[in-house]
Amino acid sequence: MNPDRDGTAFSPCVLVPVYNHEHAIAATCEGLACLNLPIVLVDDGSDTACARELDRLVQSPDVHLLRLDRNRGKGNAVRCGLSHARSLGFTHALQVDADGQHDPQSLPPFIEMAGRAPERLVIGYPRFDHSVPLHRFISRYITHVWVWFNTLSTVLRDTMCGVRLYPLVPVNAMLARHGCGDRMEFDTEVLVRWFWAGHPVDNLPVRVTYPSDGVSHFRLFRDNVLMARMHLRLTLGMLIRLPRLLYRRWQALHDTHDRGAS
Repeated sequence: MNPDRDGTAFSPCVLVPVYNHEHAIAATCEGLACLNLPIVLVDDGSDTACARELDRLVQSPDVHLLRLDRNRGKGNAVRCGLSHARSLGFTHALQVDADGQHDPQSLPPFIEMAGRAPERLVIGYPRFDHSVPLHRFISRYITHVWVWFNTLSTVLRDTMCGVRLYPLVPVNAMLARHGCGDRMEFDTEVLVRWFWAGHPVDNLPVRVTYPSDGVSHFRLFRDNVLMARMHLRLTLGMLIRLPRLLYRRWQALHDTHDRGAS
């Protein structure tokens, strides 16, 4: 494997935030075995049944468990997990949802791409089957449009997919300055701020299936308010960064024109 930018040998893990997924997490971990990577589970204050299942899974030598004292939301769990993964010596973390909706066979290319270009954040974009609820599909597209506006770019193909591979040193440094929210808004805000900082990204497809008995922790009013506040915050941040974003947009168009001319 290629060394990371600081010379550290490339050492990835899988990061799975868990909150009351006792019926799905074992199968999810079993599916992730195809990656042959250590797994870091983050227990976001789960109930007793899920906590017991995580205690059972952590008996495997390749499974690590970070237990948070109470539920604070997915964003906080991922942020704590990224910091913990780095403290364990890993250089990269592949975030995957606990409910098993992401096809494990879609994941090896993320590791391969990060091994070739360890400074890049690799973002998953979903390839849905017929099981995707229509309201989720529409709400995702609304967020996409806001993100493309906030970045003046379509480089971030999807910011709501739960699969992404983070380079731990730069993302943890960024999160020390910008928390990016504690709940569902985290997944989107962290990618927008990564783009604003000028860090490189790649996008890879992920096959997604919504289980008929899947557990959703989305709270309609609370999480929509949080997402609206996030979009307002990012829009204000975009206005502050507008000259730089416009220059980057012009530079990207200029480079594309030069490549076409040559």
